[in-house]
Amino acid sequence: MKSPVKSLFALLAAAVLASPVLAADAKPAAKADLAKGQAVSAQVCAACHTADGSRGIPANPILQGQHADYLVKQLTEFKSGKRDNAIMKGMAAPLSDEDIKNVAAFYAGKAAPQGAAKTKDLVVLGEKIYRGGIADRAIPACAGCHSPSGAGIPAQYPRLAGQHADYTELQLKGFRDGVRKNNAVMTGVAAKLNDREIKAVADYMAGLH
Repeated sequence: MKSPVKSLFALLAAAVLASPVLAADAKPAAKADLAKGQAVSAQVCAACHTADGSRGIPANPILQGQHADYLVKQLTEFKSGKRDNAIMKGMAAPLSDEDIKNVAAFYAGKAAPQGAAKTKDLVVLGEKIYRGGIADRAIPACAGCHSPSGAGIPAQYPRLAGQHADYTELQLKGFRDGVRKNNAVMTGVAAKLNDREIKAVADYMAGLH
């Protein structure tokens, strides 16, 4: 009968010997196909977002330069209904996981656009909220998650710099009013902002670069 110590060594040795086989069997994740992503953009997305995801109309988001992981998350949640939007659910429903990955990579590979604040009398308020929050109402600074430049953090927080102020304002109100429900943190933040504060910070972010 083998001793417990010898048995343990035998198990460890087997694991070490097996590990190269397991590593050899593991396949790297397939890279996104930008040409196929471009095709999806042209066939499905271009009517609202333009063929390359550039500026388009202010009510729709700019997709150029947005993080691929973030776009994948949003398209997947439109498709599942977690993010409720009848138009986008219809657009995302026929897309496969591969389609979503490819089109997200296509948009992410484009140079992020630059925008500009439009409402000069709200710039100071917008900057205050974005960079410092509102301490007496426990509203955190936007820059803490979206970075001082508005570049965001891939997968977790979207790029906001240069985004249409109209679109950002609409999303913040959606979070606040319970229309958009796919991010609990943003729901909590937006719930404390009034219309003027939302307009100010949305406009300020449009001019970040």
